[in-house]
Amino acid sequence: MSSVVRPSGAQMTRRIIVLVAAVFAVLVNAGQSALGLGQSPAEFAADSDATLRAASYAFSIWGVIFLWMLVYGVRQALPQTGESDILSAFGWPSVIAFIGIGVWTIAAGADAEAATVVLIFASLIVLLIPLLTHAPAIRRLPRMDRDRWTVVWPLALLAGWLTVAAPLNLVTVATGNGDLPAALSPTSWAVLAIGVVTVAALLVTFATRTLAYPLPVAWGLLALFVGEQERNGFLSAVALGAAVAVLVGGVILAFRLSRRPDRQPAEA
Repeated sequence: MSSVVRPSGAQMTRRIIVLVAAVFAVLVNAGQSALGLGQSPAEFAADSDATLRAASYAFSIWGVIFLWMLVYGVRQALPQTGESDILSAFGWPSVIAFIGIGVWTIAAGADAEAATVVLIFASLIVLLIPLLTHAPAIRRLPRMDRDRWTVVWPLALLAGWLTVAAPLNLVTVATGNGDLPAALSPTSWAVLAIGVVTVAALLVTFATRTLAYPLPVAWGLLALFVGEQERNGFLSAVALGAAVAVLVGGVILAFRLSRRPDRQPAEA
């Protein structure tokens, strides 16, 4: 169990900022969609997808992520929610990540390509750091612990999706600007990106034993499989193989390995 204490004034201030940042990210995305201000995330991704294309339905996962972000934001801001090691570790990183994805939506709408790359990688990295540095504490959380379901799961889902979206964003921008290095063919760069995503997904899941992280990665890879089916059969097959590897590997790592004697049982 994580240690739980009554939050101090400074900690409650941090929690309110976390909630505001989560609401900001959701409202910016909803406002962009409702008002049609510039490109949507799906339109931005499709603008220069000659190297790597994801099916447009993939971006519907944002609805699930945003809902769980709000659950996290509201629960951690409640005065009766005690301060825990996990809440403390993810507090400020989640603020940075939420603001980052909110501003990313604005930048994508304005077609500010370089800004989108910086914002999405920064949002990913700032979440991966506490996920990895606090992996032992995450693994020790009991299956039904509230911090597992209202802190780790929302932020691992977001980190998992950004693990796919960040390289896709980079490849898209590089393709559109003609900056994709000629050392490899476009298909080879796409395969390399898929390989990096797959290895990262399995390594982070191995460290955290948290199924929330590989699930959105597999979702994104399946969207690449669908998006490339008619255009590049080889690349589509690679994406499908990677999706299966991440999904099966994620389940094994999250459930089977967590049953080792030095781990809590079935830490999903």
